[in-house]
Amino acid sequence: MDLQWDYILKYVLIGDSSVGKSSLLIRLTDDSFNATEPTLGVEFGSKILHIPDPSPLPDVSPSGGGSGSGSGSGGRGRGERAGKRVKIQCWDTAGTESFRSITRSYFRGAAGGLVVYDVTRRETFEHATSWLSDLRAHADENVAIILVANKTDLCSHSPPTLTPFGQALPPSSSDPSSSTSPSSSQTKLKPRAVSTSEGQLFARQNGLLYVETSAKNGWGVEEAFEMTAREILGRVGREEAERKMKGRKGISLGQGGGGKGGCC
Repeated sequence: MDLQWDYILKYVLIGDSSVGKSSLLIRLTDDSFNATEPTLGVEFGSKILHIPDPSPLPDVSPSGGGSGSGSGSGGRGRGERAGKRVKIQCWDTAGTESFRSITRSYFRGAAGGLVVYDVTRRETFEHATSWLSDLRAHADENVAIILVANKTDLCSHSPPTLTPFGQALPPSSSDPSSSTSPSSSQTKLKPRAVSTSEGQLFARQNGLLYVETSAKNGWGVEEAFEMTAREILGRVGREEAERKMKGRKGISLGQGGGGKGGCC
């Protein structure tokens, strides 16, 4: 029986209380926004995403390059980017210190992690170092982590612009082409406490992906999960290629029989 997904990936949402973690999860799973109360313990949500293949894997079969005609298992051409169906199973953890010991236990075995902060509250960005340290101490050693600058809607009436590298850059307030006159229905903007460049620098220094989001408006939310999934699948592909070169079978993250199912 053909399952609905190729991989199951465990994710965790971490960060200080009230940075919007629960709202990000609700936006991903339900495409809606509700002002939520602080999470007590952990909450759970899931969604299936289609992740395109970034590039064909190298031919590592014992026979070498072959004819390149694309005939073989499944009839798929070598250059075809079929993509993978990935089921994201995401644990939304409490951000208060009193629940820290409980939430740490959910980090174990996580393949992806979102470290979230509020761009209008600098202390939530400064605490990202502690959250990152906790995650790396308890999650999978190869966990893919993205730094998520949330609540950008509080600072701009325009969505961030995603670059080809998946990073989100907000429109410059000095650029007439990107600014809009706030209407009576638009809320008054707050000053931004953490700049885009500062967030990107922290991400680069710590080997993280980076994205800017608004759970309220949906800006960049699905992209945050897709970016980490692409990173994870890229590692899976490299490990699979290495195993084939060594004459071994199977891949990490527990891919199931027939190339379907699997979890991590």
